[in-house]
Amino acid sequence: MRRIGCLMRRIGVTLSPLTVSPCHVWNGPMTIADIPGAARPHQAHLAPLTDETLAHGLRDLANRDPDLAQILTELGPPPMWARPPGFPTLIHIILEQQVSLASARAAYERLLAIAAPLTPARFLALDDAALKTAGFSRQKTVYGRHLAAAVEEGRLDLDALHDLDDAAVRAELIAHKGIGPWTADIYLLMALRRPDVWPSGDLALAGAVQNVKRLPARPTPAEMDAISAAWRPWRAVAARLLWRHYLNPKRTEDQPNG
Repeated sequence: MRRIGCLMRRIGVTLSPLTVSPCHVWNGPMTIADIPGAARPHQAHLAPLTDETLAHGLRDLANRDPDLAQILTELGPPPMWARPPGFPTLIHIILEQQVSLASARAAYERLLAIAAPLTPARFLALDDAALKTAGFSRQKTVYGRHLAAAVEEGRLDLDALHDLDDAAVRAELIAHKGIGPWTADIYLLMALRRPDVWPSGDLALAGAVQNVKRLPARPTPAEMDAISAAWRPWRAVAARLLWRHYLNPKRTEDQPNG
C-alpha cells in the first residue's frame, strides 16, 4: 500500500475520497444514466457502450485527466473494438492468452476454416491433431474443451450473462477452467461492452499507463486498479483510449507483449 500511495502522489491522484463515492468527488461526473435515452440508474451498470455513450465518456475523461485529453487530441477517438458475445469470442480470447494478437488471430482463423460456424458441438468434435494444427497448445485445447462442454451441457449460459452485473459475470466465467480475471474482463469489455470494466492484468494497458503517466516502472495490477479509480465510471473507455496510445506507431519506447 505504501508503494501505491507514493505512486498516486506522483501522478496527482487522491484515493481516499474516491473509495467512498467517485461520482461525488468529481462533483457529479457524467454517467450513462445522465445521457438522454440511456439506461436508468438501476440498470446503468448493465447497459453496453454505444457510439454515443463512448463519445460522452471520452469527453468526460478528457475534462478530468489532461493526459487522457492529450491522447484524444493527438490520436482521436479510439475504436469500440467490439466483438459479438458468445462462445466463439470466448475461444478467441482464450487463444489470446499470453501470445501476440496476430498469432491468436491466425490460430482463430485456422479454427474457423475447419469448424464454421463455430459451436461448442463442432469444437468438441475436433481431435487433438486438428486443434494442434489450428494453433492450440495442449493447455488451450483443455481449456477450449472444458468451455465447450460447459456451454453444451448448460453449465454455462452465456446468454444469461447479459442480465448480470459485472462482478457476477466475472464470477460466473472464472468458475470455469481456463478463464481467469483477464479473460473475463476482456469479455466484459469487448463482448458485453460494459463501460466500467478495467483489465488491470493487461500488459499492453499497463505499458500505456506507465508511458502516459510517466512512471518509472510498469504498474502492478494493484497499482493499475488504484490509478484507474479516478476514471470511474468510464474505465473501459479509458482502457480503449490507452490501447489506442499503445498501438500508436509513433511510440518508440520498448513495448511489452500484451
